[in-house]
Amino acid sequence: MKNPYVKVILAFLLFAIAPRANAQKDVGNLFVSGPADATKLINAYFDPLYKGLGQGLNDGWSNTAKSKGFLKFEVRVSASAAFVPQSDRSYDVNTLGLNNIKPAAGASSIGPTAFGQDQDGGRMEVYTSDGIPTGKFFSLPQGVGFHVVPSPQIQATLGLPKNIDISLRAMPKIKLGSDLGSISMIGVGAKIELLPLILGKTDQLIPVDIAIAGGFTQYKYNLDLNINNEANSDQRIDARFNGVNIDAIVSKKIMFFTPFASVGYQTSKTNLKALGTYRFETSPVTTATYVDPVSVNRTDIDGIRASLGFQLKFGFFKLYGSYTQAKYSMVNAGVGFGIGQ
Repeated sequence: MKNPYVKVILAFLLFAIAPRANAQKDVGNLFVSGPADATKLINAYFDPLYKGLGQGLNDGWSNTAKSKGFLKFEVRVSASAAFVPQSDRSYDVNTLGLNNIKPAAGASSIGPTAFGQDQDGGRMEVYTSDGIPTGKFFSLPQGVGFHVVPSPQIQATLGLPKNIDISLRAMPKIKLGSDLGSISMIGVGAKIELLPLILGKTDQLIPVDIAIAGGFTQYKYNLDLNINNEANSDQRIDARFNGVNIDAIVSKKIMFFTPFASVGYQTSKTNLKALGTYRFETSPVTTATYVDPVSVNRTDIDGIRASLGFQLKFGFFKLYGSYTQAKYSMVNAGVGFGIGQ
């Protein structure tokens, strides 16, 4: 099925693909049964995006416990890839508690999630609130065909006194095209190297570096819609994805190679809304009007994570890599340029 939600996820993940034909029209297939069912379907379909992106928001802040010297700096670009397990690649509409949608006679109740198979899900039939068939049918939306949720990180770090680093993540609002919306990013983080604070100049007696680090990152995504409606209906999707993490890091510099290990806590939240006025035919003779029909406000990740990784430093140039075990397993890789550890 050529579904607009597939277009939204692809746009958000910065994949430059052509919009799918009839995509705007097909949004109505999920809205036509009412806001409650539409919200449940959107949550089920986007569930691996929420989780994978939530982990990516919290990833890649640091690959060493060693702080930078005063006014030393670094700029890094990295990307994370969260691996969607088999259990999150599909969903069963019979478990969602839908009120006005049921599988059509003889059809499957299974649909792929956004990161499931690139094929339509089961054929659904829409009913009235009284349980009467409306004659409306649609297929559950297809996935993108691969099972990895990517997340970019663009970050600058500056060393402060007292063995403290501060980091800024920023990406100005970028328009991806009239059919793909716009995206922006902002984030702040800090790291404190502990041994110099506790032991002073005697910290070299302990052969490792230890630090506490934390960060907050937010992605914003906006997409204008025009679904079966006249002008001035102000239809749009507004989404915010927030991530917060705090980690304890241990690392050891061995010439140009610095391995590290960390353990910490992370949380991420999604706030996604379909805003505006939407009018749909619910039967050959009746219509329904919905205002701001979808509002998703959920906590996607809330738990412990553990990471292993390394930093390679060659003068001003650095390479990074790490593996994280959490809700989803994940890898991160990137490059950096700057002065200091």
